[in-house]
Amino acid sequence: MPSTKTEQMVMASLTARHRKERSFKLLGIAAIIMALFFLVTLMTSILSKGLPGFFQYYVTLEVELERERLDPAGDLSDQSLFDGQAKKIIQEAILVKTGAKKRNEKKAARKLVSNGSDLRLISFVQANPELLNSRQSVKFALDDDADSYFRGFVKKQTPEKQRRLSDLQIAYLDQMKADGLVSYEISDYLFFGSASRNAEMAGIKGAAIGSLLTLVVCFVIAFPLGVATAVYLEEFAPKNRITELIEININNLAAVPSVVFGILGLAIFINIFGMPRSIPLVGGMVLALMTLPTIIISSRAAIKAVPPSIRDGALGVGASKVQATMHHVVPLAIPGMLTGTIIGMAQALGETAPLLMIGMVAFIVDIPGGVTDPGTVLPVQIFMWADFAERMFIQKTSSAIIILLLFLIIMNGGAIWLRKKLERRW
Repeated sequence: MPSTKTEQMVMASLTARHRKERSFKLLGIAAIIMALFFLVTLMTSILSKGLPGFFQYYVTLEVELERERLDPAGDLSDQSLFDGQAKKIIQEAILVKTGAKKRNEKKAARKLVSNGSDLRLISFVQANPELLNSRQSVKFALDDDADSYFRGFVKKQTPEKQRRLSDLQIAYLDQMKADGLVSYEISDYLFFGSASRNAEMAGIKGAAIGSLLTLVVCFVIAFPLGVATAVYLEEFAPKNRITELIEININNLAAVPSVVFGILGLAIFINIFGMPRSIPLVGGMVLALMTLPTIIISSRAAIKAVPPSIRDGALGVGASKVQATMHHVVPLAIPGMLTGTIIGMAQALGETAPLLMIGMVAFIVDIPGGVTDPGTVLPVQIFMWADFAERMFIQKTSSAIIILLLFLIIMNGGAIWLRKKLERRW
């Protein structure tokens, strides 16, 4: 037992401090548990909705590949095939399988197959011209409403007037399912399709290529500029008020909302220089402006981490300032520079707001073939799909989010691996 008043005060103070430390630890543990709970809830929601989006329902139909009807010009050109009767042949095949005879029955049966099935048949003919003038089994995507029925979103018990499928259409779907014509498979449309108003045909190929082209432009501009700026500020720039002002502004730019860079790109690249909207070149330039502060800050930190003895040793054997920097300091700082660049690029990959400002939200069906072709990017595609009313877009939006998250995880994982692989400990 403490014998003096001072000892009693010290013990009381220690007890209070230990109690506060325990409370602080418990608070930290609770915060971590809460964060993990929200993260698990978010990922569970995305996965539960997104994984089914990787699949969709197809129907197998026997189609007559009559050359005169499919290829009226006889040259298998795109124009000839599009002028043919591909859609009518598919409609005839679905009428045979459903047994529809009357006008209302035929109308109901035709709506069960995707509106873009003729494109699939044309692609099949182009890939297999030797099969013309024969009967072949071809798989076609079911319409969004028919797909929703098999997923359980459309119920038979719901009154007919309150659902988008009639009793007759549901009877046809059940019949084809019983006949073994309906299959649930990985959606090739999701990976190889592009923007479409038809949910069953929508895919991410165009947006993924647009994202790749945009990131290439961003990297080509931001990495050399960012590294050169960092090297100059850290190794060559005089320490005066001008360089201090530049450093403060660079740090402030790293915290500027991304939409501001979009407004800047709209004002300068589009309004002043007259560059086209919605092209990866402009998108990459805007993202490069946004990524530059991150690359400069991380590159300067990597240069500072190089021991001064490296510089002193190079200078001591007669190397110039430039030689010491470019031959010794920069090569040793490259791992940290690349790590910061990859993290900045990963941030740019997930950006939507600046690209919306320069018009990359436009509905573009064609896949961009270069940085000057109109295109969109994956985050903007997700934003657009989330605004569509069709039920199937919910699954496809979540699937695209999963793919985007995988890209981000791969890029951040690559940054960690690169840092562990190349860094040197002093």
